[in-house]
Amino acid sequence: MLNQLKKWNTLRNQILFIFLIVMIIVLLIVSLLTLGQVSALLQNNAEKQIQQVAIEANGRIESLYEQINMNSKLVITDEEVQRILTDVHDGRKVSFEDRQRLMGHINRIIGNTDGIFSFQLFSDKRQRVLPLDEDELRNRIGKKWIEKANKAKGRIVWIGEDPNDKNYFLAIRRVNLMERQYKSGGYLLISINRDHFHFANEKYDNDQYSILLDQYQNPIIQNYSGDIKSIIESNENNVKLNERDYIVTKQLSKITGWTVYILTPVSELTEGMSWIRNGIILSGVVGLIIFSISSFFLSTLITSPILRLTKTMRRAGDGSLTLNPEVYSVNEINELNSTYNQLVKETNHLMQMVYQKEILRSQSELKALQAQINPHFLFNTLDALHWSLDEKDEEELAELVVAMSDLFRYTITKETDDDWVYLKDEIKHISDYMEIMKMRFGNRLKWHVSVPEKYEHIRIPKLIIQPLVENAALHGAGNKTGNCQISVIVEPVENKERVRIIVKDDGSGMDKERLSQIVQSIESGGTSSASGKGMALSNVYKRLKLYYQGISHTDLLIESELDKGTQISFELPIEGGEKDGI
Repeated sequence: MLNQLKKWNTLRNQILFIFLIVMIIVLLIVSLLTLGQVSALLQNNAEKQIQQVAIEANGRIESLYEQINMNSKLVITDEEVQRILTDVHDGRKVSFEDRQRLMGHINRIIGNTDGIFSFQLFSDKRQRVLPLDEDELRNRIGKKWIEKANKAKGRIVWIGEDPNDKNYFLAIRRVNLMERQYKSGGYLLISINRDHFHFANEKYDNDQYSILLDQYQNPIIQNYSGDIKSIIESNENNVKLNERDYIVTKQLSKITGWTVYILTPVSELTEGMSWIRNGIILSGVVGLIIFSISSFFLSTLITSPILRLTKTMRRAGDGSLTLNPEVYSVNEINELNSTYNQLVKETNHLMQMVYQKEILRSQSELKALQAQINPHFLFNTLDALHWSLDEKDEEELAELVVAMSDLFRYTITKETDDDWVYLKDEIKHISDYMEIMKMRFGNRLKWHVSVPEKYEHIRIPKLIIQPLVENAALHGAGNKTGNCQISVIVEPVENKERVRIIVKDDGSGMDKERLSQIVQSIESGGTSSASGKGMALSNVYKRLKLYYQGISHTDLLIESELDKGTQISFELPIEGGEKDGI
């Protein structure tokens, strides 16, 4: 049985099997996508039509709303209304005849307006002016609606259903007195017939429902008798009502803030899909038969040369890429084989060259930088000794020579890891150097070191801090009269496995122009001074780049102010770095 399986486990059969599986999957996907696309197309077209109906219905509602808005605006800007409310505002008594005449005037406006049942006019003290009684505004509506009318500053505010009569809706707007700099002169309460708002056709076939909600999600009109809460709260485009699925189409009015909902049964949108489904299934079966025959011949044609080329390419995993013997097949296969062989030759050659070149470059650059810092350090130290010769006695000079001996021993001695030392050793070296510098500058040179004990055994590149301290002593204390404080601080970096090393002095400092020149020089790879002698900063930056991956010039932060001092800081990982290719 196992031998039979191995017999059929050939490349040709595998290609044939895969092609058939892929074809079946493709046919299924195409069939489903086609059916889905056609179904979606029909549904989208129906939804667009329904959406257009919703837009038209919303437009008609907005038109009816605007009629009420315009007619009520005519009332609040009417000359007689303005005059009487101005008299009330100024404390003058309005006669019964004036009120009666005004009432007749407003009734004529109502007679020429559709949908408005009545206008009720109140003064700014909430006393009713029209109709002719002494009722107050707060007895008709709540205090919050009066506050909203004030905030609207004359725009119409929709209240909703009249609590005293379900056949009417209420709206309110503030009357602004034009002759009193548009101060509040009263309020106009509008009663609107419920039948004024209705859809173009409220009797829909196929159980289609329409709902109109105000800005507070309260129903204004609807032909659905059930609970609409689930429809409003659902954010889905489909809802289930009476065991049927409905598509929800809604249209929000920017003018009124009202929302039109139209609910259409899904079954009405997907009629006629069965014949499309049968046609897709038949096409898939015919396509599968044709593709099976074609796949058989195609797999036989391409098996042999592909198999030979594949075996050769697998040998690339052994290490060095190997060439593939020449094959004789169709042009495409021959070209593929030739291109592969050429690629192997060039890749092997380039890999060898790049590997050797990178190793030599890194080694040479690092050694050059180390050779550069040593004589520079020696020159500055001997210079300090020169300044001390005429002032020190023999015992002090002997101590000075011992300190210099320790300095040079540290500089030239190779550690177990060649160029890596503990942080405490670098600090000890800096202490010896500062003792020598104090012999030159005397008591006016002060220095301070702050290194937490837990960081003393961090591995860092040798002489990575000392050049910065040397710079601070020579350019900070050397260019300043009076005392100069040099500090070396090691502190943790928040939320990182790194430490920040800071070297600062309160010496002469630099102006912005000089600081900018130094930063640009470091970026370009030159020295930090025009004469070429101030190479400490550039040297430290280059060595940081070689020892640590991802270091850029922004990681060596230089801050300085003229006559206030200079601070240089950089961050190093606690776990140490990696030598770049060495």
